[in-house]
Amino acid sequence: MNKRGFVSRILQNFRKPEGFFGRMILWGMNTGHASLAQWGMSCLQWQPEWSVLDIGCGGGANLLQILQRCPQGKAYGIDISPESVTFARKKNKKYLGTRCFIEQGGVHRLPYPDYAFDAVTAFETVYFWGNLQHAFTEVARVLKPGGSFLICCEISDPANKAWTGLVEGMEIHSCDELKAILSKSGFTDTAIFRTKKEELCLVSHRQTVRL
Repeated sequence: MNKRGFVSRILQNFRKPEGFFGRMILWGMNTGHASLAQWGMSCLQWQPEWSVLDIGCGGGANLLQILQRCPQGKAYGIDISPESVTFARKKNKKYLGTRCFIEQGGVHRLPYPDYAFDAVTAFETVYFWGNLQHAFTEVARVLKPGGSFLICCEISDPANKAWTGLVEGMEIHSCDELKAILSKSGFTDTAIFRTKKEELCLVSHRQTVRL
């Protein structure tokens, strides 16, 4: 394998971590995305008893933050990568099976009943969700009426091709695109937060009427 092919293979772990390099990427995500996650979480009015689902939970650092913000609640994590699930479980082993529950799966078919969660979070992951309307509708299904959906992205300019050409299946969505698809998928009252860079956070709420 040539150098370019080797680097490309490593970069695919941003989409679905696997093996040694996947674990290194997960460790890097837990540390490198900490400030982004803290900012994104500050955009939501947390409640101590909430039950929260983090989709694309990666290395599990955000689950630990959710548990701290919801001391009487529970945190659920799901990720398509078995490596991520194992890593996140180790990160949250203190609460695993009592207040924290992590399993493998994808956003297009969430293994949870209707109206199961007070909030759903998605940090640095909607890039890889493909059919966003289908995914967002599934998120709406598992949220309680009025429940919150937090989307946080480091990159929000579709013209930024620095990463999309390197990581297979990665697509950057603009704020307007995300807001429009949320509106079509059972969400309303979307609040938008930005930093001086491309960082974007949207907090939307599931319609109070049943879908």
